[in-house]
Amino acid sequence: MTAKEQIIDLFRKNVKGKRPNVDGRNERHDGRKGHWLEQQFGISANADNEADLWGYELKNETTSKTTFGDWSANMYIFTNPRYSSLFHGSTKYEKQDSFVRIFGKPNPSKGGRCSWSGSPCPRIGSYNDFGQILIITPDKDIVALYSYSRDRRVNKAAIVPQPLQIENLEIARWYGEYSPTSKRTDKCLKAKLEDKFNEKGWFTCKTNYAGVYTRICFGKPMNYDEWLRLVSEGTVFFDSGMYEGNVRPYSQWRANNNFWDSLIIDEYE
Repeated sequence: MTAKEQIIDLFRKNVKGKRPNVDGRNERHDGRKGHWLEQQFGISANADNEADLWGYELKNETTSKTTFGDWSANMYIFTNPRYSSLFHGSTKYEKQDSFVRIFGKPNPSKGGRCSWSGSPCPRIGSYNDFGQILIITPDKDIVALYSYSRDRRVNKAAIVPQPLQIENLEIARWYGEYSPTSKRTDKCLKAKLEDKFNEKGWFTCKTNYAGVYTRICFGKPMNYDEWLRLVSEGTVFFDSGMYEGNVRPYSQWRANNNFWDSLIIDEYE
């Protein structure tokens, strides 16, 4: 039996005809259905960034978009020795909070807690109202830039430290094709993507209108050049969830589900 046949067999035995049992799980946790699905396939929760099962990556489909990975930048401005003193705090995580207060926005419904998500989150192609943009460099890195003149906040002079009130300031960088060291924090996007998606591909399980799993779908492998083209087109986008008071940077790279559906090459009931 091939790896693909084994996965289909597990789907038919453990998943098909069932709804996710999320009893006893955190109701507010978006991944609770995904964790249930992983358990049915015998996949243990891990963050090793390798394909989940026999060379295939399991993707749990959420309401409208699905994640390639939670891939933080390799470098942030608040850890850059040239600028780190401009960010308040003595630890990396305190300085991350300071970064969010400078380059993010406060949420009134959260008591003014700041986050680098939603409208401040940089995208490819155009500057946002917070003076930020994503670019792809000639060596295939992805960089978030800040330009003070593009920042439309009326109180920006009071928020942004004077030495940062400049143009084309690099505030985050993801290494593209090359990792400068073997440290996990230096792992490049090519390695992160291809370790998960370029071995045999990926699979997802589809539900019907009643939330019952009815079929399993397989998608083809993907390499970094293909993925980077999708980033340049805006099909794949950076969806930051970094917020004040949380040490985890939440750096999701995502695409809408209709795109994922276009990658499906086989499906089985």
